[in-house]
Amino acid sequence: MILYYLITIFYVLVCTMLLLVILLQQGKGDIAAAFGGGSSQSAFGARAGATVLSKATAVLAAAFMISALALAIIGQRGPGSVISGSAPPRPASAPAKPAPTGSTPAPASSAPATPAGSTPTQKPPSSAPAPTPTTPK
Repeated sequence: MILYYLITIFYVLVCTMLLLVILLQQGKGDIAAAFGGGSSQSAFGARAGATVLSKATAVLAAAFMISALALAIIGQRGPGSVISGSAPPRPASAPAKPAPTGSTPAPASSAPATPAGSTPTQKPPSSAPAPTPTTPK
């Protein structure tokens, strides 16, 4: 992933330098050249600057194309094409079915379950019936 960022930084620098080199070049069909002012406006002379700037333009143009191709290859996500679009999303898995609301009651003779490793705090129910409370009159 760091390679992608390094190539992106290089790409931006090449684009900036290419823009500057192209803007520094002397135009061939300029109106000033027709009136004799063509050579006085160039920084490198009449023909010497044209070869240096044209070589720099060719090198920067090649670097621009190679780095753009490298960014396109590295930045590609998956085997799909941009034109074909993305694959349809996968259907979500079906949610788990809830437990049935009506549950079967536990038998009366079974003791309540206790977690493993703990002791029950209450005695299990005895088989004798519980006494009925009496109320004073």
